[in-house]
Amino acid sequence: MDEDVSEAVLVEKNLSPSIGETDLVDKNHSAYQEEAVLEDKTKDNQKSGEEQQFTFCDFHDESQLKVLQSLIDKELSEPYSIYTYRYFVYNWPDLCFFALDGDRYVGVIVCKMEETMEGVQMGYIAMLAVEVEYRKRGIGKALSEMAIETMAMKDAAMISLETELTNKPALALYQSLGFIRERRLLRYYMNGVDAFRLKLVLHDSSMLPLSED
Repeated sequence: MDEDVSEAVLVEKNLSPSIGETDLVDKNHSAYQEEAVLEDKTKDNQKSGEEQQFTFCDFHDESQLKVLQSLIDKELSEPYSIYTYRYFVYNWPDLCFFALDGDRYVGVIVCKMEETMEGVQMGYIAMLAVEVEYRKRGIGKALSEMAIETMAMKDAAMISLETELTNKPALALYQSLGFIRERRLLRYYMNGVDAFRLKLVLHDSSMLPLSED
């Protein structure tokens, strides 16, 4: 009987380290969970920071003209004179939007609106450019949406634009915004590349003028 009691006590003592190890595993598991939660929060903060790091503004100062010209001349196939830029930004400064990363200008969109003889407001996207290292981060889409919304608020019935046949990223962007291909323009650009004319209908199509081409 005494031997049985002694064995029971021995077994109980041998079990004690297992309980301690279980506590240690639980603590380690809790620490792992805390690290995982902290890592998730860090990723969320980084993602939030990336989404919020860009700011936008419209054209409001002569000094922005050189910035605009620099962004466009680097990215587009068509070389424009300073007078072309002035034509757009001085007539429609509220339809020229910049994207900034801090103090650096990283993207721009230039548009205009004109009234037809029938009294219909027609919008036009003339230029869109984003610095190479800032592409695929939603800047081009944000600028386009800003321009479209502004022209819609100004009662534009339709918005049109031209883009190179080979510019697949631009075509994908505009099609995602609802633009459709109206026609193909042969050798439209000075480099001999064809273009697609795209349009986005905002109002009743019966009010729109027929294509001149």
